Amino acid sequence: MPDRSFLDWPFFDDRHRALAEALDDWAAKHLPVDHADVDAACRSLVADLGRGGWLRHTGGDLDVRTLCLIRETLARHDGLADFSFAMQGLGTGAISLFGDDEQKQWLEKTRTGKAISAFALTEPRSGSDVANSTMTAERDGNGFVLNGEKTWISNGGIADVYTLFARTGEAPGAKGLSAFVVTPDLPGFEVVERLDTIAPHPLATLRFTDVKIPAGAMIGQPGQGFAIAMSVLDVFRSTVAAAALGFARRALDEAVQRVTTREVQGAPLADLQMVQAHIADMAVEIDASALLIYRAAWMKDQGAPRVTREAAMAKLHATEAAQRVIDAAVQLHGGDGVRSGEIVESLYREIRALRIYEGATDVQKVVIARQTLGALAKDR
Repeated sequence: MPDRSFLDWPFFDDRHRALAEALDDWAAKHLPVDHADVDAACRSLVADLGRGGWLRHTGGDLDVRTLCLIRETLARHDGLADFSFAMQGLGTGAISLFGDDEQKQWLEKTRTGKAISAFALTEPRSGSDVANSTMTAERDGNGFVLNGEKTWISNGGIADVYTLFARTGEAPGAKGLSAFVVTPDLPGFEVVERLDTIAPHPLATLRFTDVKIPAGAMIGQPGQGFAIAMSVLDVFRSTVAAAALGFARRALDEAVQRVTTREVQGAPLADLQMVQAHIADMAVEIDASALLIYRAAWMKDQGAPRVTREAAMAKLHATEAAQRVIDAAVQLHGGDGVRSGEIVESLYREIRALRIYEGATDVQKVVIARQTLGALAKDR
């Protein structure tokens, strides 16, 4: 039985506690799914999550604590379910926060599982350096023409709608980007390559060659793209940490089950002090992550305009801590820990990408340092 004592923390309302319990019951009945065909699995998961009513939390008014609780719970049950849920929110986050009434019609489809969404930000030569994006959206009469490539796009190749960021040139660097709603049926849109990873997910490189879009495809104002992207990440970065927390909780549960049922020299592994030390370290890492995550989520839900520092701390610590927790679980499983198909082996593959996407660990350190130094400078 996973630990639920954290739900009594003052970060949560009764509605959060009820949601966490209901989702856990739903997940126990519906997850995990067969991952043999990843595209089919994601389509099925989005449809199931929509029918279950869980995707309604991914659009419109975004409650970050709810998003974090859902991602944590789904990740504990099935990493691909967490991925499918998260991308419905991230892919339409810009529309939820900045879209007009027409663009927000997409939310009715994504929140019911009738359409799959994607967030197209990363480029071959500009990963974490978003301001260095080179994809262009040039004015053409009453619309724009898109040219360039995006890569490592989650749901690339299966999405029905993409939030895309391109350079419109109002100013150099970050101030010259804009956000757009794009569909894959447009002439010139091409899936160049599907990308395979150690934990399979639908990922792709996309190419746009003279793709014409109407002026109404722009989200927000010209040159507002970078601010929109950062606002979306400000909401969803804490949820990445929550997914890592879900993986870590599952790893601890599996480790406890292992050491309390596996014997060595006639006694459970759990009787060994070295094993107890591992379990203690894992428990501390998990609680520290949870505190950072739900602090950031609570602050955002209380109306803080930005939680850049707090969300960066949560993602940095939770993803790195989850890697350590899962590694310890693999170690406690011995040879079985690296056997293909074992839960801790799949967790070991799942966690690695979370330390990279939506801002790699080293980038989070830069963000935290700049925020801290900047705050100190203002106080002087």
